[in-house]
Amino acid sequence: MAKIIVEVALKPEILDPQGQAVASALPRLGFTFATSVRQGKRFEIEVAGEVTPAMLADIEQAAQTLLSNPVIETYVVKVEA
Repeated sequence: MAKIIVEVALKPEILDPQGQAVASALPRLGFTFATSVRQGKRFEIEVAGEVTPAMLADIEQAAQTLLSNPVIETYVVKVEA
């Protein structure tokens, strides 16, 4: 069994109110390490058997059409052993 990770994030030019809210809250809670915060989402997809190029192509298509909004988000697909 293999795991495929799809990480989705807002494009850099898109405002991120949730990330800004977290960045503002961190110092109030005593955490001073961050200069900025961007939020995103992560999908973990378990697949049976070996990951094939065809399977990766299908996951790329799913990431583009279902898991992300390509107008405002980017995504990265990774295979985890």
